Amino acid sequence: MRITGKYSKLHIGIVSGIIIGILAFLYVEANSLQITEYTIISPKIPEEFEGFKILQLSDLHSKEFGRDNIRLIEQIKAQNPDIIVATGDMLNSGNDNGQVFYNLAKELVKDFKLYYIKGNHEQIAEFKAQGAGSGWFDSYMDELRNLGVIILDNDKVELKKGDASINLYGLEISLLLYRGRYSGNYNGEQFIDVPSIEKKLGVCESEKYNILLTHNPAYFQIYSQWGADIVLTGHVHGGIIRIPFIGGLLSPDATFFPKYDAGEFELGKSKMIVSRGLGNSTIRLRVFNRPEIITITLCRGGQ
Repeated sequence: MRITGKYSKLHIGIVSGIIIGILAFLYVEANSLQITEYTIISPKIPEEFEGFKILQLSDLHSKEFGRDNIRLIEQIKAQNPDIIVATGDMLNSGNDNGQVFYNLAKELVKDFKLYYIKGNHEQIAEFKAQGAGSGWFDSYMDELRNLGVIILDNDKVELKKGDASINLYGLEISLLLYRGRYSGNYNGEQFIDVPSIEKKLGVCESEKYNILLTHNPAYFQIYSQWGADIVLTGHVHGGIIRIPFIGGLLSPDATFFPKYDAGEFELGKSKMIVSRGLGNSTIRLRVFNRPEIITITLCRGGQ
């Protein structure tokens, strides 16, 4: 009986250790920030923009890294970017007033230009507010603008250095182009083509270097055809669970092994960088998929 008792205690200890190890691993995966650096080389990049650094945040979903996001802010400041872009889903669509992103933006705009586009969660929050006859979402966006956040709502700004400039566009993708209960009848790419983008953003200025911010990476082919030199996007959360040597398992649109899960992609003369994001929404899990801050450094070169 004593041998059985010893083995039972040993088994309990082993199982407990495994459980604690798994929980510790999942905690680190969800809370340990990772910096991913990209260098983009193009002959269209003006000499004045050599070394220009863009920092991308995406899919925060109101997550905090330390009190008032102090760890996230410290990591951002350590990168010392020229601009910051936030590519959507910085809040959650339900039971969220956006205060976490507001507080983060309030700190970041003290030192950096911050450009922001809406993702599907912002659109759902806006849709629900309008349906309830509430003006809170519009007021929230106005408060961000008052802070100094530049919201690109199907809009363009010129980034200037000296006599040179490059274009920064922000494209909002309709909820009809996402799978989910707010998407209506989803029929894929028939809802988006080059003319529909041109209706929102205008004809792409091919003689300039063009950066496109948009939340959903699924339509890379259309963005490329429109003329984007580089597309910065998110939405897929890295596939939630990343399988080594294979990639992301599942997108928020319930698509297994999404084509554009995370990282850098190339199509024709266009590149796209898909952020793994920072937070979680429906599935609050990350496996081999740490929260990500991205930096993109522009360099002139190539043909």
